[in-house]
Amino acid sequence: MKNDLPSPLIIGHRGASARAPENTMAAFRLALEERADGIEFDVRLSRDGVPFVIHDDNLRRTGLDPHQVADLKASELKKIDVGKWFDPICFANEPLPTLREVLDFFESKVGLLYLEMKSSGAEREKLASACYALLNESTLKDRVIAECFDLPSIQLLKQIDSTIKTAALFDLRICRPASRDGYRLVKDALAVSANEIALHHRLADPKTIALAKQEGLGVAVWTVDETSWIQRAISDGIDALITNDPERLVRERDRRNQVVS
Repeated sequence: MKNDLPSPLIIGHRGASARAPENTMAAFRLALEERADGIEFDVRLSRDGVPFVIHDDNLRRTGLDPHQVADLKASELKKIDVGKWFDPICFANEPLPTLREVLDFFESKVGLLYLEMKSSGAEREKLASACYALLNESTLKDRVIAECFDLPSIQLLKQIDSTIKTAALFDLRICRPASRDGYRLVKDALAVSANEIALHHRLADPKTIALAKQEGLGVAVWTVDETSWIQRAISDGIDALITNDPERLVRERDRRNQVVS
C-alpha cells in the first residue's frame, strides 16, 4: 500500500453497488463520484474467451436471463441488460462491461482496481492469461490488485509476471474450520506470493491482521458498510475496506480525520 494514500482506503464493492447495479460502468462512475479510492469487480470469460465483468456464473439474477455466462459469446453477452433488475427506470439498458472497457475507462481516472478472477481449475490458466494480456497492454498494471479465492490462480499469475500485485481471498464459508486460524491464512497467502490478504470481515480479527502485517502483507477487509469499521481499520492497521456504500465510509473517514486534525 502506498503511504501517500488516505487511510484506510475505501474501495467500492462491485462499484457503488448500494446505489447502482453492481459491476456496471454506472456503478464504477458513481463510486468515483462518491470519492472512493478504487473499485472491486469480478471477471469471467465468455464462451469465446473475452473477459467480462460479472460476479455470478449465470445471468439469472442481474441479467434476468437463464443462460450461463460461459455459454454465451461476447456479442450475445453485450445484448444483456444488467441494469433493469436494480432499477428499470434509472438503469435500463445498462450493458455488461468487458474488462477492456473498464481498463480503458480508468486510463483517465485515478484509483485502484481490485480485479477478482472468478476461476477454478478448469479455466484457471485461460482466465489468468486473458486478464494479464489486457493488463499488460494498459498503463494500469501497477494500479491493479488481482485477487482470487482459487489460490493456484494467484500463483499462476505471479508465474506469468512476478510484478503483478495480487491478493489472496479468504471467505468464512469456504475456509475449513481448521484453516481459519490466522497463521494458516497468512501462510497460505505467502505460499502463493500474494502481496495482500483480503479477508471476509468475520475472519478479520486483530491477531490475523497483525500477523499479516508482520509478514509484509497488505490487508483488505470485505464487505463492510458500517461506519464503525473506519475506527477498527485505524486501530488494527487495516489498509483497505471494501464496501457497497463508499460514500458513507468516505464521509466517516473524513469526519474522523477532521477531528484528529
